Amino acid sequence: MDTSDLSNETYKAIMTTSARFHDDLTLQFGLLSYECKTDDEFLDKSKLLINNWLQNSDLDELIWDIFFRRPPENQRF
Repeated sequence: MDTSDLSNETYKAIMTTSARFHDDLTLQFGLLSYECKTDDEFLDKSKLLINNWLQNSDLDELIWDIFFRRPPENQRF
C-alpha cells in the first residue's frame, strides 16, 4: 500500500508526526508502507521497526542509517 492509502488517523499518527521530527524518518515509514496491505499491518510493522531501533546497541550507526547520512543530534533522537 502507498501512504496515500492509509486512513487519515494512521497517516497523521505516523507520517505527520515523523515529518515534524525529520524528513528521513518519514521516508523510513513511507518505505515500510509498501510492505503492508492494511492500516493495522502498517501500525504493527511500524511498532516493530521502532522497537528494533530501540534495542539496537550501536545507536550512532543506527542513526547514520535511518537518516541517510544526515542525522539529527543524538539527544533529539
